[in-house]
Amino acid sequence: MTDLTRRAALTAAAAMPAAAALAPAAARADGHDGPAPQFRSFAIGDMDVSVLLAGQSVREGDMQEIFGMNVEADRFADVSREAFIPTDAALFVFQPTVVRTGGDVILFDTGLNADGITNVLEAAGVAPGDVTHLVITHMHGDHIGGLTRDGSPTFANAQHITGEVEMNAWAENPNEQFTNVVAPLRDQFELIADGAEIAPGVTATAMFGHTPGHMGYRLSSGDDQLILAADMTNHYVWSLAHPDWEVRFDMDKEAAAATRRRILDMVATDRIPMVGYHMPHPGVGFVEANGDGFRWVPESYQFAL
Repeated sequence: MTDLTRRAALTAAAAMPAAAALAPAAARADGHDGPAPQFRSFAIGDMDVSVLLAGQSVREGDMQEIFGMNVEADRFADVSREAFIPTDAALFVFQPTVVRTGGDVILFDTGLNADGITNVLEAAGVAPGDVTHLVITHMHGDHIGGLTRDGSPTFANAQHITGEVEMNAWAENPNEQFTNVVAPLRDQFELIADGAEIAPGVTATAMFGHTPGHMGYRLSSGDDQLILAADMTNHYVWSLAHPDWEVRFDMDKEAAAATRRRILDMVATDRIPMVGYHMPHPGVGFVEANGDGFRWVPESYQFAL
């Protein structure tokens, strides 16, 4: 075998695990057009992390009815043009995260429905019965949609966990999905507060505003850290880059903007990688300060070295 052929063979062999982690999973079951679910796996210290593409959809219409609601139309159009994105359509992705650490398998959020999350989980090597902890960051439908299947818990073996502020707020002002999906399981939930450690190195971090008790999580293992930001910021340009822009989905827009500035400044200053539930797939990257806002820097090969 020549050196060139040998190097090519070794390179191909080394690439196989990464290629498998990005391969299409089972056929989609979330009711939207597009490719099958994918996932991206990497290590944070001794933790194995997989970001799961449990669904995606293209939405058409005036995007300023959702993002940048408090800025002039010309400003919104100019920023979008500079970022090479249209203002009349956007791709929405839904990306739960599963973390394997010690003997624990911790799933953060459940996507749009049970089939979407279980298909991509199983592609990543996790059966529903393997999940030991199910953490709900907040009670919006695209995070609780896979909690149940035909009225039964999808992750029956898992300890269900969510923030106490979040649970109480929705219990006092429920919508139909909370009533149908979460309320029947309410007694199964452990309710936690800011700073709670749900497993060694997995710590709850209050990120209120998007919903009353929206919670993110910090993963720490050895010298490595990762922030699971959920919906703290939900578009890489129209929210992250411009944290003061109002987002229709934020229930308390002033608090959500303040949270974005606080968390994004911390992530940028401390150079901590971040996973965003709605960031472009595979949803993991870095944040840098950029003038009065921030810039999303997608992960490329940093976790493969």
